[in-house]
Amino acid sequence: MDIEVLGALSAREHGISVTPTAPKPRQVLALLALHADRVVQVSSLIEELWDDEPPRSARTTLQTYVLQLRELIGEALAKAGEEHVTAKDILLTLPGGYRLDTRGGRVDFREFERQAGAGYRAMDAEDFPGAARRLREALSLWTGSALADVTAGSRIGLEVKRLEEARLCALDQRIEADLRLGRHRELLSELTVLVNRHRMHESLHGQFMVALHRSGRRGEALSVYQRLRTTLVRELGLEPSATLSRLQRSILMASPETVAARGPEVTGPAVARVG
Repeated sequence: MDIEVLGALSAREHGISVTPTAPKPRQVLALLALHADRVVQVSSLIEELWDDEPPRSARTTLQTYVLQLRELIGEALAKAGEEHVTAKDILLTLPGGYRLDTRGGRVDFREFERQAGAGYRAMDAEDFPGAARRLREALSLWTGSALADVTAGSRIGLEVKRLEEARLCALDQRIEADLRLGRHRELLSELTVLVNRHRMHESLHGQFMVALHRSGRRGEALSVYQRLRTTLVRELGLEPSATLSRLQRSILMASPETVAARGPEVTGPAVARVG
């Protein structure tokens, strides 16, 4: 079974969709997909569906949703002419819960983690072209917000938050790699969008400051710092980190003629990892 959660939910058996349209069965499938090839406890599924107010019929209703999923899987197997595997072999009932068996199928979030991990190792080895390539490939697996078309309960909500944090971390490191490769001008439009979307994310703001400064736009770089500082003080009662403040002072003290030629003076590892 091939599973996608980095965008809309998709589960396909032999290329045939087994994704239900009803909201509750979609939640069940989504939680099983997020833990593919591992047992998900019945209690976790019930919590996801009804939080702390499950109906008395919760277990029976959950069994109905599992049956609906198995019917979809069975139909896909029949269409594919699969004779040696049943739906119960793919969506298994095990002591205490259920397991969705991918049978070696593609799972997009695991591929993302694999590619991102390779990118981080390349960064540690100072292989910046390789890091940028690997991280760009990892990020290309995302087609939207994680499980954008699934109503999320508490369990799925936590998993979605974890995935989105991992996505932002990979994006941060890919931008750092691009900065190390001197691609500051190419990054300006992307970072303009990102700092508006993530108004209190210090690392992205620091990278935007570096890209602007290297592009000869010192005044705008300093303005980015001031806007972030105003937002942090107003909304959190906090000043920017010491690392970002050092970057601001470095830009303030730099002479204009050194910006393009000697930009790396203010973009060492500490700067690129602001926050």
